[in-house]
Amino acid sequence: MLQSKLGIAPIAWWNDDLEELSDDVSLEECLRQASEAGFSGMETGRRFPMNMEELGPILDRFGISVCGGWYSGFLLDSDMEEEKDRVREQLDFFIAAGSPCIVYGEIARSIQGDRSRPLASKPRLDDDEMKAYGKKMTAFAELCADQGMPVAYHHHMAAAIETEPEIDAFMNATGEAVNLLYDAGHLHMAGGDLIRVLNHHHRRISHVHTKDVRQSVLDGLDRTTESFLDAVIKGVFTVPGDGDLPFGKIVHRLADFGYQGWFVVEAEQDPKQNPPLEMAKTGQKELMRILSAAEYEVVR
Repeated sequence: MLQSKLGIAPIAWWNDDLEELSDDVSLEECLRQASEAGFSGMETGRRFPMNMEELGPILDRFGISVCGGWYSGFLLDSDMEEEKDRVREQLDFFIAAGSPCIVYGEIARSIQGDRSRPLASKPRLDDDEMKAYGKKMTAFAELCADQGMPVAYHHHMAAAIETEPEIDAFMNATGEAVNLLYDAGHLHMAGGDLIRVLNHHHRRISHVHTKDVRQSVLDGLDRTTESFLDAVIKGVFTVPGDGDLPFGKIVHRLADFGYQGWFVVEAEQDPKQNPPLEMAKTGQKELMRILSAAEYEVVR
């Protein structure tokens, strides 16, 4: 039987990009609620101490482990030496924490954090830029993997690698050390085919974000005037069981390909309108139902 683990991101409790979309809860309360909802892992966020001497006992208290976390990379416009220095602290921390991966998010040229920049103005790479970027990204991922920490690359709305064709081109331009984080919400919002991407890139998918989408909100967006953060504020994202994406089909296809690893609920939204504990329980219940149907064993 295939094995899986359930994790969640703290972005449901406190948002790192939009601090106004945050609940006034401590790290301990966030972990307590995640554990109560049935999760055994959590990705890192801004209220996490970056050393295991301090964080380890807190995690142990709630039966939670580090199951990844976002790293803001600038490799598109920087060089390897700069990026090696920039990632060092988080890399050492993730190695000590036994994280399954470091989630690489490219923010060079990205407009994801700028409310003045509409979605339609995202950055785009030409063929030569993609090849050069892929070469640097491969070298960076090899460096991290050599030290025991695999890289999972996060395709992301409003960033250089957003759409399905961009994901295809990026994966073709990178080597085996670059794994892919499959994020259903970002992929669907970018107009990608959720199953086709799995069919093409399943061999290198190492981490899964189960971000759901409210289709009615997505359909109402004006990408020529509204930003990624505008979409988040409007409530475009939610947890499985509260949105419209076909996670049953997605999980069954992952099972067909033998995926074993983390399924992480990562849905940024207003915690005052969408209470995090309630939403976490909804997402966990739906994922447990789907994973059971796909004959996954959920382990802690």
